[in-house]
Amino acid sequence: MTSVEELTKTLADQGVKYVFGFYVDIHGVPKSKCVPISSLPSMAKGSELYTVGALEGMGDLGPHEDECQGIPDLDRLVVLPWNREIALAPTTLKLNGDRYEQDSRNLLLRQVERAAEMGFVANVGIEPEFYVVRETESGWEPLVPSDRLNEPTRGYDVEATILAQPFLDPMAQYMNELGWGLYSFDHEGGDGQYEFNFDYADALTMADRMVTFRLMAKHVAREQGCIATFMPKPFQDDFGSAAHINISLADVSTGKNAFTAADGGYSELSRLFTGGVLAHGDAITAVTCPTINSYKRFTSKGYMDEISWAPIYRAWGENNRTLMCRMPVNRHCLEVRTADAAVNYYLGIAMVLAAGLDGIEGKIDPGEPINADTYQMDAADLRDLALPNTFEQALTAFETDGLAQSCFGKEFHRTYVDYMTRECHEYGSVVTDWETRKYMQRV
Repeated sequence: MTSVEELTKTLADQGVKYVFGFYVDIHGVPKSKCVPISSLPSMAKGSELYTVGALEGMGDLGPHEDECQGIPDLDRLVVLPWNREIALAPTTLKLNGDRYEQDSRNLLLRQVERAAEMGFVANVGIEPEFYVVRETESGWEPLVPSDRLNEPTRGYDVEATILAQPFLDPMAQYMNELGWGLYSFDHEGGDGQYEFNFDYADALTMADRMVTFRLMAKHVAREQGCIATFMPKPFQDDFGSAAHINISLADVSTGKNAFTAADGGYSELSRLFTGGVLAHGDAITAVTCPTINSYKRFTSKGYMDEISWAPIYRAWGENNRTLMCRMPVNRHCLEVRTADAAVNYYLGIAMVLAAGLDGIEGKIDPGEPINADTYQMDAADLRDLALPNTFEQALTAFETDGLAQSCFGKEFHRTYVDYMTRECHEYGSVVTDWETRKYMQRV
């Protein structure tokens, strides 16, 4: 009996009936055919074919061209703890025997391999934030009904967290069953906003894991008659949802964190990595903040009563949460704070990793840290460090950035620019409620 046949029997004995060999579209949304467990051996050989040209932002493969073949990574297969009849396996898409260039996971694989060639393993931790809300006649309401509970903010609030246990407890149990090393979760500052913190993993494992995380959050929210939304800024008068990418490099031979210096501080290599990320910061932002709505988050306050804690400048600080890059004092990694809840993790992590490796190769100096509250500083003094104000600005940087072009490859780079630019143009044609209120009777 082959190992695949043994796995098939083991899964069937556990009650698994179906397997999804998933890949993701340009938005990070998983796609797959559903395969009965008895067909897993043929699936493992690439029996499942996909016309990916019909999906969102995966290239222009027409109806007259060959289909992509899905090759599942069965070593990374997981059984869903909330539905043990279903297993998920991340999949590599191939076209004519080669990795399909416009597959997000393949893009990250290339950067992981590049890091390995340089002697490193990229490790990543994610801090996912999102809202759980229900639609009512009066609009979107949080999981725990709005009753002026402990205003002005519910951040870290014990009572609000306890009241949200019907959602939070299943999430915690499922994450523990999957062995993710959950070590804390909390009610964030937003009304109905939550964050989970769990162990880091290698870059590819973490990106795969976050696909399952989103599916999990959406399922548990539906059980409460709600939805889990990963929209970056769902409410203009409340906090945005980030997905900070915490990344470091480890020596491929020893496993030692290469961002840690001999004296216990940050190493020179970590500085160069940071320099690369900042040098390509605007282009990275087009990928880690992939919606028009993302740029509503980059404000110190906006319509909020409190400061936003959102990054607004392309710079780094030792513990400065107002900047794109933070080098925390309690762990040796680079925290990229611009990444938001809508990110396609394969693409976002790949771009950050590619830029960091470029910084190491090019010995890019990140400059001196900014450890002051930039919200209180004169914006004119920091104008050259401002992050893009709009998705269009970020896409312009992405389009002309040589690293973005090499990271994505010529075809996928063009697809990304064209697809996202069309979305910007669509938004530019919409007359919003704000415009109607502002101008209908003013002129």
